[in-house]
This record gives sequence, structure tokens and C-alpha cells, in this order.
Amino acid sequence: MTTGRDGFARMRTLQYVVLIIFGTIGLRLAYLQLIDRRYGELAKANTLRHVVQYPPRGEVFDRNGEYLVQSRECYDLMVIYREMDKEGFDTARMCGVLGIEPEKLRKELANARMQPRIPHMVANFIPKEKKLLFDECDFRGFFTIYRTVRQYPRKVGGNLLGYVGEVNREMLRRYPEYKRGDYIGMSGVESAYEPLLKGRKGVKLQEVDTHGAVKNSYMNGLYDSLAEPGKYLVCTIDARLQLFAEELMKGKVGAAVAIEPSTGEILMMVSSPTYDPDELVGRERGNNYMKMLHNKRRPLYNRAVSARYPPGSTFKLVQGLIGLQEGVLRPSDLHPCHMGYQVGRLSMKCHAHASPLDLRFAVATSCNAYFCYVFRDILDNPKYGGVKNGFDRWKEYVKSFGFGRKLGSDFLGEGNGYVPDRAFYDRRYRGSWNSLTVLSLSIGQGELGCTPLQMANLAAIVANRGYYYIPHIVRKIEGQDSLDRRFYEKHYTLVDPRHFEPIVEGMWRGVNVGGTSTAARLEGLDVCGKTGTAQNPHGRDHSTFLSFAPKNDPKIAISVYVENGGFGASAALPIASLIEEYYLTDTIRRPHLVDYVKNMNIYYPAYDR
Repeated sequence: MTTGRDGFARMRTLQYVVLIIFGTIGLRLAYLQLIDRRYGELAKANTLRHVVQYPPRGEVFDRNGEYLVQSRECYDLMVIYREMDKEGFDTARMCGVLGIEPEKLRKELANARMQPRIPHMVANFIPKEKKLLFDECDFRGFFTIYRTVRQYPRKVGGNLLGYVGEVNREMLRRYPEYKRGDYIGMSGVESAYEPLLKGRKGVKLQEVDTHGAVKNSYMNGLYDSLAEPGKYLVCTIDARLQLFAEELMKGKVGAAVAIEPSTGEILMMVSSPTYDPDELVGRERGNNYMKMLHNKRRPLYNRAVSARYPPGSTFKLVQGLIGLQEGVLRPSDLHPCHMGYQVGRLSMKCHAHASPLDLRFAVATSCNAYFCYVFRDILDNPKYGGVKNGFDRWKEYVKSFGFGRKLGSDFLGEGNGYVPDRAFYDRRYRGSWNSLTVLSLSIGQGELGCTPLQMANLAAIVANRGYYYIPHIVRKIEGQDSLDRRFYEKHYTLVDPRHFEPIVEGMWRGVNVGGTSTAARLEGLDVCGKTGTAQNPHGRDHSTFLSFAPKNDPKIAISVYVENGGFGASAALPIASLIEEYYLTDTIRRPHLVDYVKNMNIYYPAYDR
């Protein structure tokens, strides 16, 4: 009997629970239907138009507050096909008002027909004045969305600043936060700082009637959200210096990079050929992009941070510093040079100069033989018990100067350059090689590859007597007190600062006393420089020059590389010298040299065939 009463009680309890649950659901339904009107209002969504509010991208200034990139107003033309007046639509009138090709309009309307309820973009980059004319025409089913488009007041820094383009299918898969029709930074600063520049989209809900005409804002904007503009950036670039450098490099293939040694800020960065960044804005962007893409000189390729060039004789500075640190070289050590270096059948030619010579004079005159002796002494140092171990140690030194790896700058396309390792030569020579086998490395040839950014960074290292700050292109970000901490840290080489003095003195003598760099002399500015001529299998040698100034209070460190330019003093040196003069004195006192540089006629067999 007790068991029966317990079962009856449990059943009654269960019935009460079920009644309570259904009662709660009933009360909730009654509340939603009779009292809470919110869901009823949202049910009208089939008469609402969701209009995306695109934010203006953040603007970019140069280091002096001058605009490099601005955003100007434009509009996208959208259509909801089911709301169109198909019978009364005047194609010719719309094309005339907005400047659209009839074929383009018909094509987009055909695409919109595939999804008649979804807004479809018909045309973009519509200027404000044409949008105002459109508003007067009452084209049913069509509406415009406010956008911004980039413009470049100085028309400089195409490769440097990059460009903006519409996201493609691959990007939509990789970045789910973007939607079709969104724009994204494709290269340069626009890409590297995309998360900050893009801002945040908003949305505006509009009530529309059965003809697609906007009646008013839905619920007085209760569910609207405002677009958040992108943050502005202050670049490290000096706009005037950038423009001047691009003018000097026009018609040439190569790169020029200038760095402020005390901060690592990039003052100027030119990749040549470059392009007018306005060419990649607007309706002709696609056509202009394809022309550049098929240009053999590759204007879209940022040689300054990505190209791999043999450094040539500028690399002798690194050899001398390693030799001093390793104790196999003293500044006073003399080595002979009789038009080159000769061991058996192996010969490394050199130009005429006095012999024997010490380290400072060897730097000033860019003696090949001297640095052959130094390089062999480094690799054949008895304390390492073999040339391969000596080579491993040499490579550690070289990497500490930032070669053979990315420097960690704020450029997404930064290249590694290349420094071979012992495994490379073991494969090539089946394990049998010595210091003579790799002798071309002594003068910056052979397998060595460096980016112009790395070479400019070498100039900054020597200027600072042994350390560098990671080169970077952005100086300030809106709303932030500082940049990433890595840009404020000193990076030291494996060479003691005291060993840099004889190298600096040699560079100063090369410009101011008598050497290969005398054409770079600027009265009162104590310019230090080192020429380089890099062998090239395609035509004339490459011309390069590395420099900093003033000697004891360096404000600028620069590297210029001109493909097929010949001797370092022929093409790269005058360009670098003019850039230094303009930056340090705010004037040009050698207009004849500007004319000489601009009138250079260099033949490029690798590109112009």
C-alpha cells in the first residue's frame, strides 16, 4: 500500500511540473503577442533595407604633417532587381547621368537578376556630383552607398604606400570578417597596417515601400550603428625627399633607401620603376594594373625590400670589421696589391692604386686584394681547426649585421637576402672546398644576396658604431602613445664598437681625402661613403653606393643601387650624394649634377629585349 501511494504522489508531482512548464510557455507567448511589440516590428524585416555604412580609411601623413594619402567621397550604385521598374527603366538615361557604359550596365543587371532580393553593385567610384544628379532621377530599385576612395596629393611612393582593392574569393575565405564588395590593402603600408586603417563598418536600416522607395529610418535609427573611421598614421617618410629621390631614379632600375640612424626611421624609400598611386584608383584601376603586371621592368615589385642583389664592394666593410674582431687584422696591417690578388691560377683583379696599403686606405680605395687577404685569414684562423668551422663563425658575424634574414621591419614583403652556409658548398663541391673556393665572398660577390633595405641598414650600423634599430615606415598611430616595442630596441652586431673607428675613418677618407668616393664630398658635412661595383651576367655591372653623414653626428644613412649602372661612382654615388645634400641642407647647390643624373641613359638587356 505504501508503494502505491508513493507512485501516485510521484505522478501528481510530474503532472504539476508539466502544467507549470506549459503554463510558463503560454504566458510567454501571450506576452510576446499582446504586450512586447519588438518581435512584431522585427518581423517587418522583409520591408527593410540594410544599408552598410562604410568608414573612411585612415589617412597617412609624412613626418612633417603633409598628406601622403587622403580619402575622398564617392559612391557605389546598388540595385535590388525585384524592386526595379523593368518596363519603364531608361538605360540610356542612367548611363548618361552616371557615365556608365551601356554594356557594363546590362551585364550587371543580368547578374543581379540571379539573386533578385539581394542588393547587387552595378558601378563604383561614382563621384559626388554625379550622385546628386542620380538622386533627382528616381530610378526605382536603385540606391547609392557612401564610400571613400584613396587619393595621393604628392603622387609619390606607389610601392611604398601600396594600393587598395576589392577582396577576392581567396581573401574572403582567409578573412571571414570581410564581405563581398569590401576593400582591403593589397600592398605596402595599406596592407601592413590594414587592421588600423580600415575602420569598422556600420549599418543603417531603412523602411522601403513596395516600389523600393525609402520611407524613413527604421524605428528612428534604434538599430542603426555608426561606422568607425580608420586610424590615421604618421609615416617616417619625408615627402619632399621621396619626391626628389623618385625624380633622380626615374628611367633607372634599382632602389634607394635612406634611414635615420638614431631611430631606424625610413626617411625615403624608392623602388624604380615606380608608379603614380592614383593609377590604381577608380574604374581604370584594373586596366592600369594589368599594364603594370605585364611591364617587364615590374613597377609593382618593391625592389627596395624584396630584391636580392650582390652587395659588391660595400660588403668589404663587413669583412674588415670581422677581421678586426677576430684579431686576424689590425688597422695598421699592410697588404700588397699589384692590380689584384693572385694565388696560382686564381686571380682577383683590382684597379691601380698605391701598394702596400693599410686598412683605412684599403677602404678608401676599395682594394680587392686587401680584403681577399682579410677574408682568408678569417676562414683559415687556426683556432677553428678548419676552414669550414671558420666559415660557420664568419656567417654568424654576417647574420648579426642583418644579412641572410628579415630585419623585422613593418613591410610584409621584406626579403631575407641570402648568405650561403657550409651545407650549400658541401653539396656544390662534394665536401671538398677551402677559403680560395669561396674567395668571391670577400668582395661581396658569389652567392651573397642583400636587399637594398639591408644595405641601408649596414650604413646605419656603421654610422652608429655597431648597432641598429629595426627600420620602420610608421612613426605614430592615432590613439597610441608608442609603436611596437621592437622598434625601440638596439640590436648589436658581434663586433665591438671600438673596431668601427678605422672603418669610419676609411670611409671618410674615401670621400674627403682621396679614394673612390670623392665625388660625394659636401663641404662642411663630413660625408662618409663606400662605393660598390657588382658583377652582373646581364650587361654592365650594377652600381651601388653606401654612405652616411655627418661623420660624428649622423643624421642620414643611405644606400643606392642602380642595375647596369656600371661603377659605383658612376650612377649610384651621385644619386645618393644629391639626396644627402637635399636632406641635410634643404637645398641643391649642384644643379649640373642633377642634370647629369636625370639624363643618364642606361640600357637594360634583361628587361628591354
